[in-house]
Amino acid sequence: MAMDDDDRPRKKISHEIGQDLSLLSVEELTERIALLKSEIARLEEAATKKRASRDAANSIFKS
Repeated sequence: MAMDDDDRPRKKISHEIGQDLSLLSVEELTERIALLKSEIARLEEAATKKRASRDAANSIFKS
């Protein structure tokens, strides 16, 4: 019995910085862009939280 494309497990999208993009389809590139944008947002949020913690600690020790 043949499997439909929708029934097959999808390969997890991942991206390696600097990898060859010539073999990727437009859809794959679009998926990777979305993945990287969400990762950038996650990194920015983590940096903001760490900066706030550092600033709070610095304000305590400067008093």
